[in-house]
Amino acid sequence: MTTKDAVPASTGAVSSGTGAVPASTDVSERRAREVAEAARETEWVRPSFAKGLYLGDFDLDLIHPHPQPSPEAAERGDAFLARLTAFCRTLDGRRIEREDRISDEYLAGLTALGVFGMKIPPGYGGLGLSLLYYGRALMVVSSVHPSLGALVSAHQSIGVPEPVRMFGTAAQKREFLPRCAGGAISAFLLTEPDVGSDPARMGATATLSDDGSEYVLDGVKLWTTNGPIAELLVVMAQVPPHAGRPGGISAFVVEADSPGITVENRNAFMGLKGMENGLTHFHDVRVPVANRLGREGQGLKIALTTLNTGRLSIPAICAGGGKWALKIAREWSAERVQWGRPVGEHEAVGKKLAFVAATTFALEAVFELSAALADAGQKDVRIEAALAKLWASEMGYRVADELVQIRGGRGYETADSLAARGERAVAAEQLLRDMRINRIFEGSSEIMRLLIAREAVDAHLAAAGDLASSEAGLRAKAAAAVAASGFYARWLPQLVVGKGTLPGAYGEFGRLAGELRYVERASRTLARRTFYAMSRWQAGLDQKQALLGRIVDIGAELFAMAAVCTRAESLRSRDEVTGEAAYRLAEVFCAQSRARVEALFRELRHSTDGPDRRLATAVLAGEATWLERGVIDASEGTGPWISPPTTGPSPKVSVRRRYR
Repeated sequence: MTTKDAVPASTGAVSSGTGAVPASTDVSERRAREVAEAARETEWVRPSFAKGLYLGDFDLDLIHPHPQPSPEAAERGDAFLARLTAFCRTLDGRRIEREDRISDEYLAGLTALGVFGMKIPPGYGGLGLSLLYYGRALMVVSSVHPSLGALVSAHQSIGVPEPVRMFGTAAQKREFLPRCAGGAISAFLLTEPDVGSDPARMGATATLSDDGSEYVLDGVKLWTTNGPIAELLVVMAQVPPHAGRPGGISAFVVEADSPGITVENRNAFMGLKGMENGLTHFHDVRVPVANRLGREGQGLKIALTTLNTGRLSIPAICAGGGKWALKIAREWSAERVQWGRPVGEHEAVGKKLAFVAATTFALEAVFELSAALADAGQKDVRIEAALAKLWASEMGYRVADELVQIRGGRGYETADSLAARGERAVAAEQLLRDMRINRIFEGSSEIMRLLIAREAVDAHLAAAGDLASSEAGLRAKAAAAVAASGFYARWLPQLVVGKGTLPGAYGEFGRLAGELRYVERASRTLARRTFYAMSRWQAGLDQKQALLGRIVDIGAELFAMAAVCTRAESLRSRDEVTGEAAYRLAEVFCAQSRARVEALFRELRHSTDGPDRRLATAVLAGEATWLERGVIDASEGTGPWISPPTTGPSPKVSVRRRYR
């Protein structure tokens, strides 16, 4: 995994042990957008349920019934999960938390089970599991300790196996996939100290040698999950133009023990103790041309394409965290007695318990639907996977927060402290710390909203043409307005009425039919509101990030409601008893989700965006510095947030390779 900045990084230089590696300081906003746009998949060859939600086209047939794995795949997957679960029961998550490392014996056990080759095809020594079973496996290992989930997903979801499987040559697959399946841990290196979500300013370079046989890699990469213990790296770097070729951001598979690679810091975080994450320097590192993935300039597209499904590891881990939280919340709410009754019977706590239960059901439904669609390969799941990551990371954190509140003081106390007092060692506070990173990993929530919004309004941008361009002249805008009027004349009437207005629609869903009718109506309302926003703001719409974020969040809730209803019906069709319980969970979740959707719709009309923006401008201008007085000035290097600056290079840390 790689963490990402919430907003594009600031301009500056990246310090290295061999001198400054300058990040591009002259990249304009226009150029940055061009780089990002060039890396997008612009065609929609296959249908997308989530894309339709934003256009008022609620096509339930695209997701219901959920695609199912073949009996053979299910049998293999279930058998593997049984072996993995048995092994994980022997592991001690508190040991990982205390020692801040995953022991070699744990790595050896995971390797022997084939965990590092779960998604790698059997022909290359892997298990060939589907995304569905891969996600279920992540739930299991993360329930021992989330750093295990980070280790496995950083290696398998975005590390060497996935980009090589998708974009590698036959020779590259033969070279690297068996090694990865056998336990050669890998890492993905994109983010830099000065460059987060703005890759146009990437400072790392890969210069082709004079004889054309290799690239010389220089630069610094930050937050390299698995970096300190990896044997193989996927590194993104800028190839300078050469011999009439434009170069551009390119992807390389790099041997981690190559001369010139130094891990200079093992980063520490508020959560995910035991995760290996570092600051990695490259100085004159020689990489054979044969190790380049794809063409020169294709690196960012490779990264984004890999992340499309790679992001599904996050909702899987969040669903696992929700399941654990539900178990602890239920047990504590039944055991803890206050004022003569279990605390769960008091409405204030009962509502929290209901939220945890309903949201956990939804977390699993969102993951399983997204994974099943990706496995089937018949739908375009770009938006589905992004929505699943965004929504699950936000709601999973809320579940963890409510668990801490339900547990009270014991929720804030560490597991080791509880055990020392003779109480059950429940790591609720650890769950809260560990779940927090999911809102940042693999695209922060803010960046995810912008990414999804760009895809969601794609049809509007195409229809608007030069109306959506800040650089087009009046004549071009006038011509674009005429063309756009034809599109909207055909499209808008379709949003007036739909299946959601018919009382008997979706009757096969029983008492959940009304929830699906609501989703259909809300989808059409959302499409109209998006059109109104496009009409009003035109080229300025991309600057209305708070408004776009609400549009995205409404779509995310509608997606979750649809996933919940279809999963409940799927369970009911297989088991009447389980299905009845699932229906109850779905009903409550949809009621809670409706309330959130209605609040977001209200904020589309009435919000504090304008005053907030003006206040932020004033704060940046220094008009509120008086409000900061009365505490120790952190800039003096003595406050609780900033330590005195150190001099000299960062200390080098020992690099621990995988278990042999």
